[in-house]
Amino acid sequence: MITEEIASHVFPDNPTPFAPAPWARSPHLQSIFASLRLRALGKNEMVDNARKIILDGGGGVRLLAFHSAQRRKKPKAFVLLIHGWEGSSDSTYMLHTGRYLYRLGCDIARLNLRDHGDSHHLNEGMFNGTLIAETATAVGNAAGLAPDLPFFIVGFSLGGNFALRLALSRNGSPIGRLCHVVCVSPLINPYRSTVLIDKLPLYRHHFLHKWKRSLRRKQKLFPQLYQFDDLLHLNNTMALTERLINRYTEFDGCRDYFNHYTLETKTFHDLAVPVTVVAAEDDPVIPAG
Repeated sequence: MITEEIASHVFPDNPTPFAPAPWARSPHLQSIFASLRLRALGKNEMVDNARKIILDGGGGVRLLAFHSAQRRKKPKAFVLLIHGWEGSSDSTYMLHTGRYLYRLGCDIARLNLRDHGDSHHLNEGMFNGTLIAETATAVGNAAGLAPDLPFFIVGFSLGGNFALRLALSRNGSPIGRLCHVVCVSPLINPYRSTVLIDKLPLYRHHFLHKWKRSLRRKQKLFPQLYQFDDLLHLNNTMALTERLINRYTEFDGCRDYFNHYTLETKTFHDLAVPVTVVAAEDDPVIPAG
């Protein structure tokens, strides 16, 4: 089992309520803080000891990850991190959290979901939020890198949604020695969050800029499969989602698509392992309620 030292840091019984200084209480400012590269500056032993790996996702799917094993001491646990939408293994929160846990004595794996990070070339198929089967297979194979260690998953935003689905017993056999799943601001209702993004110009611009860059890259790699030029003028996340879903998937529109990875309250009755959810009541895009 995981040591009491790490458990007390990662899963405190009585966490201190978050109380930022008055000048930092804006939820929008807090969202910006989470991605500030400043937080990832300085020496990072996790990155220094990382090796690139390609994980088998089944059916020919390949997912990119970075594995950082302890070099100077016996590892206490193995933690896999999953980023949010249009994030990557090199997102600030991934580097910051990974470094923290690595220094506590954990082995770390930072997973890139399909078409995230430098991985667009690995698969012809395009990413969408319902791809839990390939993620579960890849995570199971990652757990096999250290089969004797207690295994933990930490997911952020969309990665938190994937992590919650990995914790559900209906999604197949248990993953290795999976002991606990932690979800930070997990995406629960993707339709509602997409509506909120479109109502907030700063967030809409941020996500559309990164998403369109990703689409251009996919089109350049697989021009025989994808043609996005007539869609890239769209400045609405919901509209772009609808067009892509209708053109490249078999879902019956974006509501049907979103429903396939929406997590309702009843979903949590089917958890196969303990789960800790960290959420903010005033999150502008993923409200805790």
